[in-house]
Amino acid sequence: MHDVLSPFTFARGHRTVRNRCALAALTNKQSHEDGCLSDEETRWLTHRAKGGFGIVTTAAANVTKTGKGWEGELGVYDDAHLPGLRNLANELRSHGALSLVQLFHGGIRAPTSLTGVQPMTASATVLDSDEHGTAREMTAEEIEATVEAFGQAAQRCEGAGMDGVELHGAHGYLIAQFLTRHCNRRTDEWGLEQDPVAFLRTIIHRVRERTSPDFLVGVRLSPKMPQLGFTFEEGMRVLDAVKELELDFIHVSCWDILETAEHNGTVLPMTQHYAEAIDKRVPLMTTGGIWSADDAQLAMAMGADLVGVGRVGIAHPDWPELLSRRGKTIGRPPFTVQHLKEASLSPTFIDYMRRWEGFVAD
Repeated sequence: MHDVLSPFTFARGHRTVRNRCALAALTNKQSHEDGCLSDEETRWLTHRAKGGFGIVTTAAANVTKTGKGWEGELGVYDDAHLPGLRNLANELRSHGALSLVQLFHGGIRAPTSLTGVQPMTASATVLDSDEHGTAREMTAEEIEATVEAFGQAAQRCEGAGMDGVELHGAHGYLIAQFLTRHCNRRTDEWGLEQDPVAFLRTIIHRVRERTSPDFLVGVRLSPKMPQLGFTFEEGMRVLDAVKELELDFIHVSCWDILETAEHNGTVLPMTQHYAEAIDKRVPLMTTGGIWSADDAQLAMAMGADLVGVGRVGIAHPDWPELLSRRGKTIGRPPFTVQHLKEASLSPTFIDYMRRWEGFVAD
């Protein structure tokens, strides 16, 4: 087993990352209303590159104007977004980090209050756990246009100098909606009976067509999504199809890497199930409650090649450097407002983190 601080080289393009530590995509609501990167967001991400992260991923970036899921969301649907992305790519590279943009469409979770239009998804759907009303069924033409939007967004990211993209196929957003029976009851070529990963497969192909061979392309997947009736067994069936696609990494988005699930009669941590199923065909990243050096090494022991973090990366921009100091205690919540300001969180981001119970000390 490799150490979390050891370098990692991607097979395609042979890009080497200085360590296995990845800042996962994190909602921070710091972008401008038009989707352009703000100085605050650039500063927050750059601080993590300075702190030693091998990979720095942007927040979810919407690929169409009507795919926006929340206020302050990053956009990659217009060339007007290029200057900010180009500046960010230069900053992250200058401090030794590999850069990824997470590409996103909210689908049913793109509320009319933000977009001005009715949300859309694979099939007409009411999401009981949200207040977004009913999403209408996408036409074949709209599906094709959305696939193309993902491709153009990736092309834009590469043009700005970013190293790759992560397709957001987790947490119940549009790509994930196409993977679930709750949202996808189509009987055409985009339906689950024809191909359970048709939408995601086509997006990956389009992104590959629009970018160079060494541009990194990964996908983030939820092992299960109870809010959409998507079970772990269904997640494993999706994984079996996705692991054969032209990807540079698969990111399993666990809320807790210790959480177990049963598959083929065996109970194991979900990350370990994913690692065994992938069997080294594609590098695996995992996230979920990782905080300490022991947590990171446990993720590696489960079979992960890359270790992604959220909350600890918010509070500790220098998390990889802290890991290198054996025995160093890594502070846990609650964090003072001053601490978070020194970690380059803007007032907007700090307010957002107040939604995480016990994170901000007020």
